Amino acid sequence: MKDYKIAVIPGDGIGKEVIEAALIPIRAAASKHGAKLTETSFDWSCETYLKTGRMMPENGIDTLRDFDSILLGAVGWPKTVPDSVSLHGLLLPIRKQFDLYANIRPHRLLPGISGPLAKSDFDILCIRENTEGEYSGAGGRVHVGTPQEVAVETSIFTRHSVERILRFGFEQARLRRGKLASTTKSNAQKYTMVMWDEITEELAPAYPDVEVTRYHIDALSARMITHPETLDVVVASNLFGDILTDIGAAIQGGLGFAASANINPLGGVPSMFEPVHGSAPDIAGTGAANPIATVWSGAMMLDFLGEREASADLLAALSRITRRTLLLTPDCGGTSNTFSLAREIANAL
Repeated sequence: MKDYKIAVIPGDGIGKEVIEAALIPIRAAASKHGAKLTETSFDWSCETYLKTGRMMPENGIDTLRDFDSILLGAVGWPKTVPDSVSLHGLLLPIRKQFDLYANIRPHRLLPGISGPLAKSDFDILCIRENTEGEYSGAGGRVHVGTPQEVAVETSIFTRHSVERILRFGFEQARLRRGKLASTTKSNAQKYTMVMWDEITEELAPAYPDVEVTRYHIDALSARMITHPETLDVVVASNLFGDILTDIGAAIQGGLGFAASANINPLGGVPSMFEPVHGSAPDIAGTGAANPIATVWSGAMMLDFLGEREASADLLAALSRITRRTLLLTPDCGGTSNTFSLAREIANAL
C-alpha cells in the first residue's frame, strides 16, 4: 500500500470544518484503491498570528518540505487580521517558496447543480500564473500618513515564468479539446502584456494541434458569461487569473464548488490543494459550509499524486450525490450540514 504524507492546514473559519469533513470521503477513496494518507495537522491561522505575531513558524516552509502534498482549508479573518497580513504570511510564501507556479481551477457544472446562466454545457480549465505578475509584492509606500503619501506596486513578469505557464497551458489543451485562450491587456499595458502576447505567438508553432486565441481580459470576462461553452483552457497572469476564476466559480454554481490546485509540474516539492471560497466568517461554526470544493480539491490532489483511479472514483461519487438536492447543503437548496454531506459522498463510493 502506497503511503502519502499529507500536511493539513485547516486555517481559519469554515476551513476547519470543510477540511475535517472532506477528509472523510478523500480518505475513503484513497483506501478503496490501495493508498493510505498519513496526515499531520498544522494549526497555522490568524488565531496563531494573534498569539505569536506570525501566521506560521519561521521554519514553516522547511517543515512542509518533506510532505507529498498540502491540503489547505482557508486563510483569513479580516475582523482581526488584515488580509494583506494573512495572505502574505501563509498562502503566498508557500506558493512562492515551493515555486508552485501553476494554479489550476476547473469550472463546470456538476450533475444536478444549477448555475446563473442558461447555458450548462461548459467545461473550462483556468490556469493562472501563481508566483509573480501583479502579486509579486514589489513596491512600497513613502510619506505614509501625510497628504504627500505615495504607494507604488510593480508587476514583475519574467520571460522564464511567462513561457513556462504558457507551455503548461498548451500541454493541458493537448490533453483536452485542443483550444487555448491566452488573455492579456496589451492594448493598455504595452510592456508586460505585449511580452506575454509575443511569447504566446513564439510558442504556438510548437503546438500545431492547439488552436490559440488571444483575448483582452475585459473581452474574455464577458465571453465567460455569454459564451462559456466556446472556451477550453484559459491561461492568465496572477491577477487576471484570479478575476476570471471567480467568474468561473460563479457560473458553476458558486464558491462552494471552487476547487483548486497549486502545483509545480516538475515535482520534488509538495504541491498544495485548496478550496478557494475563503473562511466565510458569517457562517463559520454553523455547519452550513459546503465541503464540495474541498472534496473536489482532494480529488485533484489524488490525481496529482498518481492515484488517478481513486480521483476519478471520488469525482464520480460526488457527481452521484449532487443529483440529489436534499442531500446537499443550504446554499444548493438542500437540508444537509457539512459533515452529513461529506459522509453521503463517502457512502457513494
